[in-house]
Amino acid sequence: MAEFDFCIAGGGVVGLAIARALSRSGSVLLAEKNDLFGSETSSRNSEVIHAGLYYPAGSLKERLCLQGKALLYDFCNRHNVPYRRTGKLIIAPTANHPKIQALQTTAARLNIPLQYLDQHALTALEPDVQGQCALLSPTTGIIDSHHYMQTLAQLAQANNALLMRQTHVSAARVKNNHWQIDLQTSDGPYQTSASVFINATGLHAQQLASQCDMNSADIPPLYPCRGHYFSYSGKAPFSHLIYPLPEDNLTGLGIHATLDLSGQVRFGPDTQYLHRNQIDDYQVPTERESAFYAAIRNYFPGIDRQRLHADYAGIRPKLHSASQPAADFDIRLTHVTPAAIHLFGIESPGLTSSLAIAQEVTELLQMA
Repeated sequence: MAEFDFCIAGGGVVGLAIARALSRSGSVLLAEKNDLFGSETSSRNSEVIHAGLYYPAGSLKERLCLQGKALLYDFCNRHNVPYRRTGKLIIAPTANHPKIQALQTTAARLNIPLQYLDQHALTALEPDVQGQCALLSPTTGIIDSHHYMQTLAQLAQANNALLMRQTHVSAARVKNNHWQIDLQTSDGPYQTSASVFINATGLHAQQLASQCDMNSADIPPLYPCRGHYFSYSGKAPFSHLIYPLPEDNLTGLGIHATLDLSGQVRFGPDTQYLHRNQIDDYQVPTERESAFYAAIRNYFPGIDRQRLHADYAGIRPKLHSASQPAADFDIRLTHVTPAAIHLFGIESPGLTSSLAIAQEVTELLQMA
């Protein structure tokens, strides 16, 4: 018999959400290679709970974001995870911009609350913001992602899940109708087995898939994309999240202004595609400051450049290049007996969608 029912590689927000979900129906081992859970993509983002406005109709991103948003707000209420429904303003430079109209159409189709503000109403709500009109998204919010991940881990452990840090899954192969899994731990190499193997390693998912008997032709290419963040010292000039219109092909959502739960403003992220050997490079080049300043001035003309400071960077595991249409989440069942699921391209809205992704994985396994 296998030592575990489920082995999950990757202890980011998605891996932890899956561990919590599956721990209610079997024994779980989660292996995270870093010292802390969620120390890569999961903790290097805007910590925004997205409304679900931006994604292609019928896509996993759209469906799982909408489901995940509802699940996440409920989870926060039930488990005392700090969050705030700040609302978001999407700013347009012209009153009848086609992207504004497209977002309104999407909101109506999905029953997402959205309010149109003309220039006068925008100025009354946020005097320091400049735009010809805006859309107010009241269901957008912010969350303490670290507290959220700690809570997911605690709930999984309460169901006897074994969560191991400093533990790297180096390979997995089918043997005797189970997954034989090679682990590199702080105490040396170790081998275990599981009935189900789940690859939720984010930026490393493609590399691990190649070490798990997956045909290389079936593994989607990785396009790592770094986004930089700049903090803004002093009193926050906004009470809402402030977004420009989304970039073409959803390469990014533009350099936006977000708030953390202490009220601190930060701007970002931008988009900088990297070579695949740079997925551990989290530097924030000082020369990015000029581009940030210029972009922010488009909607915040009163910005004080002296208050803008390089802060941190995150890297998104995109499945499309800058010139390609935005790719969807890729969640695939690659083996049935024994079952294996690989999760590729879990970028934004991965945090918002995390609980819904866990449900999706659970349902895929039930159908296997």
